[in-house]
Amino acid sequence: MSKTVTRRRALTVEMTSGSLWKNILLFSLPLMMTQVLEVLFNLSDVAIAGKYAYNTYIALGAVGSTTTLVSLFTGLLIGVGAGVNVAAARGLGMEDNDNVEKTVHSSFLICLGLGVLVCLVCVFFAEPMLRLLNTKEEFLPGAVLYLKLYAIGLPGMGLYNCGNGILSATGDTKRPLVYLFIAGVLNVVLNLVFVIGCNMSAEGVAIASAIAQWVSAILIVIHLLRRQDACRLDIRKLRLHPMAAKRVLMIGIPSGLQNAIFAVANLFVQAGLNSFDEITVSGAAAAANADTLVFNMMGAFYTACASFVSRNWGAGHKDRITKSYLISMFYAFAVGSICGGLLLVFGRQFLSLFADKPEVIDAGMDRLRIMAFSYGIGALMDASIAASRGIGKSIAPTIMVIMGSCVFRVIWIYTVFAYFHTVPSLYLLYIFSWVITGIAECIYFRAAYKKSILKAQIW
Repeated sequence: MSKTVTRRRALTVEMTSGSLWKNILLFSLPLMMTQVLEVLFNLSDVAIAGKYAYNTYIALGAVGSTTTLVSLFTGLLIGVGAGVNVAAARGLGMEDNDNVEKTVHSSFLICLGLGVLVCLVCVFFAEPMLRLLNTKEEFLPGAVLYLKLYAIGLPGMGLYNCGNGILSATGDTKRPLVYLFIAGVLNVVLNLVFVIGCNMSAEGVAIASAIAQWVSAILIVIHLLRRQDACRLDIRKLRLHPMAAKRVLMIGIPSGLQNAIFAVANLFVQAGLNSFDEITVSGAAAAANADTLVFNMMGAFYTACASFVSRNWGAGHKDRITKSYLISMFYAFAVGSICGGLLLVFGRQFLSLFADKPEVIDAGMDRLRIMAFSYGIGALMDASIAASRGIGKSIAPTIMVIMGSCVFRVIWIYTVFAYFHTVPSLYLLYIFSWVITGIAECIYFRAAYKKSILKAQIW
């Protein structure tokens, strides 16, 4: 056995045999570290722009003004990466190498093409989109330039998510972590060089981010080019295979749209929050950093859920499908609950990283006290969605999550919140929306699982 094969096996986690409790944890831990690193590197962009740019106030406002659009477009690319993961895992589970090869090469073109498309949208429509979001005039020039430069890295992000989806399907979540770490450190260094050394503002942060995105993409593509199995990328075989492309898009597009629609729905929540005083708004903004960190950590187990469910479904190990779903949900619930408990105890220390005024920290704690009990509840919804995607069902779960977690939130704001107009009445919408959607998603997965097995669906 060659050293390359031995090393590759050492980096991968077995999905179709062995202890699911152990393997799902081993699979998810590198993913969790990847998610945490990504959050920290993103925070470094804001921190460096806000502290070291020659026009700190304008630079911070320019970067912050693009958050919604950046979340929308990156969410779409991440969603398609999830489609790649499920489709590749399904083929690997079936041991259908031809299927896997077609998925790999079709996915490469889809992710690159989508990345180029969203890049062009940002470059040519940056100003109209930012004006539509009522970006303040003083921030607009910097925000437009930042978004255009940041967009140059979006095709690279598309390729990285494609490669990450493929490697995760094989059980390898360690290499993407290494590549992201290298790119992230480079991003921080370039931020400091451009902003401090070259006396640049928001544009320096954007250029650093774009370069880092392409570095991570190049690293993962080089690895795919060197593989000697069905997941090998061969430039000569690049073409769009209709059935393989359909499998990826049937999972990826609904997943990406869900991410995008969440960003839009949260605008209504933000509008409700903005009806309070500046102290409350600032405290909520500081506390929201905890949401990003916790949800990304829990998200590692949802990726594991989709990968393990899809791989075992392809392999015909039906008993491991529901076990993968329930174990992943338990781990996500545990992480959410533990993090929530820690935030209840150490919330003030956490908030002090982002705010100095005691009244702002008090306002942030009002949010954390409610959200701390909400994190674990979200596992029922998100694990059920991931499991449904693992068996090839994405459209119905997406419709349900849009209705339960997006439309429901808007209705809540204009009814319950409008009536009480208190901070708790705003934040409680998360608990109620996740419980309602979670129950619906759980029922749907059970029904879809039984139907898929009875019909013995083959893609």
